[in-house]
Amino acid sequence: MATDFRSGDALFVFDEERRILSWNAAAEELTGISSADAVGKRCWDVVGGLDERGSLVCHPGCSGARLAAEGWPVHCQQLLVKTGSGARRRVTVSTISVRNGDRPLFLHLLRDGEAEIAPDEPSDDNPPGRRLSLTRRQLEVLELIDHGCSAKAIADRLGIAEPTVRNHIRAILLEFGAHSQLEALAAARRVNLLER
Repeated sequence: MATDFRSGDALFVFDEERRILSWNAAAEELTGISSADAVGKRCWDVVGGLDERGSLVCHPGCSGARLAAEGWPVHCQQLLVKTGSGARRRVTVSTISVRNGDRPLFLHLLRDGEAEIAPDEPSDDNPPGRRLSLTRRQLEVLELIDHGCSAKAIADRLGIAEPTVRNHIRAILLEFGAHSQLEALAAARRVNLLER
């Protein structure tokens, strides 16, 4: 890779296909995963990030990467990521989008959250379920967001106006009390509206 990224914190770089291009020594130290085991693989396969409740965040339709690719700012988030030992480690992940000529690149800066957590440790802080009132159309929009579709692509696919899609997205965020599409997707997974 022509561009050199340096950081004292754990950092990895991936392309628009979510293939890891660079995995620094601090990332190796934090996760116990070597650069040789990370570079060239899809980021979700290596990191396998879960939210605090155990819902899958890193997957092929990652809305965080999609939003970054579209030029939207992505807020940092707490994730439980894989480690070389098979345990999970709590980290804070910041997503940064850059251009290398015409090629978009994405950086994940990882900061240590706490010690490792045993594999598949159950979480007992799930709030009691409540009845959701999403419409059929909002559920369709939610599923398309989960598949990585932009508002424009959703509008084209459903044959509706893009502002209407944005209204549905706003309603979905309100229903889940979410501040971002990524947060809404995680909440939808927690209540089994989406596959993990």
